[in-house]
Amino acid sequence: MIDDNGPMGLSDPATPQAAGLRELKGAPDGSPAGGGHVNLDMIMDVNVTVSIEVGRARMSINDLLKLSQGAIIELDRMAGEPLDVLVNGTLVARGEIVVVRDKFGIMLTEVVSPEERLRRLR
Repeated sequence: MIDDNGPMGLSDPATPQAAGLRELKGAPDGSPAGGGHVNLDMIMDVNVTVSIEVGRARMSINDLLKLSQGAIIELDRMAGEPLDVLVNGTLVARGEIVVVRDKFGIMLTEVVSPEERLRRLR
């Protein structure tokens, strides 16, 4: 639609206009507005990446380029310490390595609380 005010009734297309969206507010405790239940059915089939972090190390590029087969990289984690379970890069749990039918697995020993996960995101 084009009228005297330009396309879609805007007076000047180069002038920013407020979108006129209303703010959605939840309850003070973070639950949805109106106390309703959040329906998660729409995202239940979404795939996420789950990874297990054994440890980390920092090294210079010079040292990195000197690595060869058989080299040992010392990690920042002690033997026997729980491993981090990350979902899309966010810590959600810790656990111990187990073997299940000749494959590695992880037995969760601690699950990070939702409050802790939110705190880490901020």
